[in-house]
Amino acid sequence: MATLLYRLGRFSFRRRGRIAAVWLLLLTLLGIGAATLMGPTSDKFSMPGTESQRALDDLDRQFPQAGGATGTIVLAAPEGAKLDPAAVAPVVEEASGIDGVTAAMDPFQTGAVSQDGRYALIQVQFDKAVDEVTDEQKSAYEAVGAEAGDLRVEHGGEVMGGEVEVGSTEALGVLVAAVVLVVTFGSLVAAGMTLLNALIGVAVGMAGLFSLTRVIELTSTAPILALMLGLAVGIDYSLFITSRYRQYLGEGLEPEEAAGRATGTAGSAVVFAGATVVIALAGLSVVGIPFLSVMGLAAAGTVAVAVLVALTLLPAFLSFAGRKILPRKQRRAAGKGAGEPAEKGAVTEGFGFTWGRLVTKLRVPLLVVGVLGLGALTLPAQDMRIALPDAGTAAEGSPAREAYDLTSEGFGEGFNGRLIAVVNGRDAQSTAAAAEQATALIQDTDGVLAVAPPQLNEQGTTALLAVIPEAGPTAAATEDAVHDIRDRVADIEGADIALTGATALGIDVSEKLADALPVYLLLVVGLSILLLMLVFRSVLVPLKAALGFLLTVGATFGITVAIFQEGHLAGLVGVDTPGPLVSFLPILLIGILFGLAMDYEVFLVSRMREDFVHGADPQAAMVSGMGHNARVVTAAALIMTSVFGGFVLMDDPIIKSIGFALAVGVVIDAFVVRMALVPAVMSLLGRAAWWLPKAVDKALPDLDIEGEKLNRRPAPKTRDETPVSV
Repeated sequence: MATLLYRLGRFSFRRRGRIAAVWLLLLTLLGIGAATLMGPTSDKFSMPGTESQRALDDLDRQFPQAGGATGTIVLAAPEGAKLDPAAVAPVVEEASGIDGVTAAMDPFQTGAVSQDGRYALIQVQFDKAVDEVTDEQKSAYEAVGAEAGDLRVEHGGEVMGGEVEVGSTEALGVLVAAVVLVVTFGSLVAAGMTLLNALIGVAVGMAGLFSLTRVIELTSTAPILALMLGLAVGIDYSLFITSRYRQYLGEGLEPEEAAGRATGTAGSAVVFAGATVVIALAGLSVVGIPFLSVMGLAAAGTVAVAVLVALTLLPAFLSFAGRKILPRKQRRAAGKGAGEPAEKGAVTEGFGFTWGRLVTKLRVPLLVVGVLGLGALTLPAQDMRIALPDAGTAAEGSPAREAYDLTSEGFGEGFNGRLIAVVNGRDAQSTAAAAEQATALIQDTDGVLAVAPPQLNEQGTTALLAVIPEAGPTAAATEDAVHDIRDRVADIEGADIALTGATALGIDVSEKLADALPVYLLLVVGLSILLLMLVFRSVLVPLKAALGFLLTVGATFGITVAIFQEGHLAGLVGVDTPGPLVSFLPILLIGILFGLAMDYEVFLVSRMREDFVHGADPQAAMVSGMGHNARVVTAAALIMTSVFGGFVLMDDPIIKSIGFALAVGVVIDAFVVRMALVPAVMSLLGRAAWWLPKAVDKALPDLDIEGEKLNRRPAPKTRDETPVSV
């Protein structure tokens, strides 16, 4: 592996112009493809194999006029007044006239008026699914009631869902990353080149992703997730290789040889670190939920592009930069004696070495305090609740939130979480009988406020029962009511009855994810342990890495639950209304954090393994690994945290919670688990850390990621020539 990447690095260094041109051409072509082929993203969640999805599919076939997107216009008269039917009628008529609206129902005819007469709900039915409703139709919908005088008019419903936009707040994360790079390298050239390399990689990945939106349905969060990870790992991988290149320059190697060896050694670690991230993300496909599979594969593709860019385009950039990638002080020192290695102490000693020796002395107290501390942070995770997000957790002041709050004020929270019972019978008579029986049973269920009269399709073979729960969409009482309704109507003969609606769909999502989580953990953790066993040729190192990850994810869940669900310190991250975590956050967080955790594991332990293979004793190898890579891992973690933290500033609650959880997870894993607990365990294990049964050792291929074969090569003599520079 190291030899192959060494050759690739030298080739890219020598053919810098061609390599750069190829990537720029690819970026241009994909950019054109994205501009011409990009389709809309979707907020639609499909759940094959669940009752709620089956009911939605039946609606599309049997009751197509009720299968499109829905909207709810909430009206409120001034305090102390009542709504006048004559004042409401023009609003209903205006909504009915929107292109694509099949019906807008007068609340005085449907009975959707509050008991005090002050509030009313106008139900609006579109003929297309929510992802097919055009921006013009949405704008027209939001404009309904603008001339309604002193009436308050708010617009809600699923049609109000929109694409998540990336704004200037996310650029703050990139700005912080740039500052960290400048401080780490002490060189604007090195920092700028590393950041530029990562930005080109993420641009290629995102352009390719958007080029596929015409043939692949993307949720609105998928590109944001891909952008998050593409930026974070792209900067980190470039940082790691660039740091090793600078180290080799400091040891007296000429730039081309330094680039080859950096790509061969650090590049090997990047390949395997990237592979763990890709495995974790692609593994989301085993869950069997289409939108989650697409999210994982989209992000995995962006990470794969980041690895390719780091291995090919970065060496080309290093060729352009030459020795200008070093701080001026080091360049002057190199100029006094070209080709001579710098003094050993100046190259190898630093805080990382001091920290490594301190960990060796305090390894037992560090392990006890670290494990107990992370265990304590995990405790709130015991009360974690998950659900699909609703407008009740949207940003205060947003149209969807205003409509939600006004509906709750006038009718109660249950009206925001209406359920739909779909009754499919053999004929009109059996359907009517089953609908009547189902209405009685559902009305008598605990947690149900009301059941509307059945709506029938033209043939009379399908009936819809609108069910109003007493509690809000994500309340535990509503979840219990959904299960009770399904149990009660299961024995009705003569028709098939299925419960659906956003609330029921959210419950089905949560249950399916809960069932898939053990399988996903087994797949991802198992494959990654095997991969790390292949990389490090050890049994205990991969197991230690996996156990450390469990501590990381437990503490991350605990902190996220405490803030986003329980509301502790919620104002600090802009959470207006605490509530259950978005249902796919746990499995998504596990997949991403595992991949990133293995990044730091590979970066740190690969250097320990490298020195051990080259003859250092285990304790010295541990200290050396910390000494050479602690600064790089610290910078990488700060960069990832800043990139993820930038997404916490977004208003969208899903993106905010994902960004927060990832930022906290990176901090815990990098600074507590990998920088403290891992070296403490390695120090305790000593030589046993690198034990591998002889039979397994013979069976595993020798990938040589430590670059042992490269060290056997005679270093080429440095040439007294002016290095290529920008």
